[in-house]
Amino acid sequence: MLDLRNITKVCPNGVVANDNVSMHVKKGTIHAIVGENGAGKSTIMRIAYGFYNADSGEILFEGKEVSIRNPNDAIALGIGMVHQHFMLVDTMTATENIILGAETGSAANLDLDKANADILALSNELRLGVDPKALIEDLSVGQQQRVELLKALYRNAELLILDEPTAVLTPQEVEEFFGILRRMKEQGKTIIIITHKLEEVLAISDEVTVMRGGKVVGNVKTSETTAKDLARMIVGRDVLLRVEKTDALPGSAALEVKDLSVGGKHGVAVDGVSFDVRSGEIVGVAGIEGNGQTELIEVLAGLAAASSGKVYFEGKDITNLSPRRIKELGVAHIPEDRHKRGLLLNSDLAENSILGVHYRAPAATGAGFLDNSAIQKRAKEILENFDVRPPIVDRPAKSLSGGNQQKLIIGREFQLEPKLLLVSQPTRGVDIGAIEFIHRKLIALRDAGCAVLLVSAELEEVTALADRLLVIRKGKIVGEVDPKVTSTEEIGMLMTGGN
Repeated sequence: MLDLRNITKVCPNGVVANDNVSMHVKKGTIHAIVGENGAGKSTIMRIAYGFYNADSGEILFEGKEVSIRNPNDAIALGIGMVHQHFMLVDTMTATENIILGAETGSAANLDLDKANADILALSNELRLGVDPKALIEDLSVGQQQRVELLKALYRNAELLILDEPTAVLTPQEVEEFFGILRRMKEQGKTIIIITHKLEEVLAISDEVTVMRGGKVVGNVKTSETTAKDLARMIVGRDVLLRVEKTDALPGSAALEVKDLSVGGKHGVAVDGVSFDVRSGEIVGVAGIEGNGQTELIEVLAGLAAASSGKVYFEGKDITNLSPRRIKELGVAHIPEDRHKRGLLLNSDLAENSILGVHYRAPAATGAGFLDNSAIQKRAKEILENFDVRPPIVDRPAKSLSGGNQQKLIIGREFQLEPKLLLVSQPTRGVDIGAIEFIHRKLIALRDAGCAVLLVSAELEEVTALADRLLVIRKGKIVGEVDPKVTSTEEIGMLMTGGN
């Protein structure tokens, strides 16, 4: 279906993103591409989709050499792409998003009724369950992803490229999504999936291409490999696929939350929640996304206001204090949305490394001016200690891969030596080597006496890292369990309200 031959792409800053890459994707298969952040996975697929143009090499589609200069060329051939960060207009309906650029009817008379009918038929055919008339802002993340799939299928895509398609899905949504991909494969579609999740690669794909440092370092049949083998190829060494930690030695309560309620877009987001987190322990929060986790963390970080209840840090009432004041007390925050809350994408890595401490030493002098040499020194330490690639302090944050952006944020917050860490989705969109690295850093922070409140949609992650686990549903804490002795099935039942 797709042949990429000797593709090379050099970025304007001289970094070789793709170095003589060749890849062969068979028709009617699901082909996985894996590799570390910055390995060149997304770049090679964006070349296949016409987002970028290669400096050299050839692209063959269905056996014929083609020129793909832009996404329109790719769509005309039958290639569709669903990006890691969805490209949807929140205030428009599913149908309006799907037909953008391929509208039915005429410029004078848009035939939305026909488009709605066509999209409903397409949705029913693959059992996607998308309401064409629903507003995007009212849809769950999983439903939004289905809209993105329909956008490509509506344009008659025969080859679908999916970039980190499960990064924002719950375990239940992942299962449903894989069912959709299998039905598409049965219909003769070809699917390329870029992912970091090795268990998903083994569950869904037919073949796997492994990339490292901009090159292809392996191509294997999925049935003939293991997670351990793939991890070794990806990182170039053996990788620990489980979290290793000793039992926690918790001290006194660093964070106490009492009867906390928070308003949300559709009513009460957090409903009378009480719990504590002690120094030297990790308390996990498990729940299907959209059940109040986001609002809970944002209130604790000072980014949103509590409607009732109290929050205490080291015995002091910090309810509704400003984010700056909370940070000054020793609370660090790794947000779930790194683009919205974590980074200034157009600013360089040095500037991003001082966000939240830009007004005080060592970033600022006593006279209130920025100390550039101190900022550069701090940034270089973070990039080196947290393996941010490439470690170039004057590069804009938007030029980094998602996983390297995440490592930059984590490095910045850890540099504060916090007494309490609020962390949401720490490894979303992060590769296997970086996941191992981040997990070790979180455990080391706990062992140094920090209190950690961890929210993760990855049930395996939150049960592996947490010493105690709170389960949240519809804004309420519906249970506290010991992750060492409680099965994921039991936790899943609490999350969904099943019996």
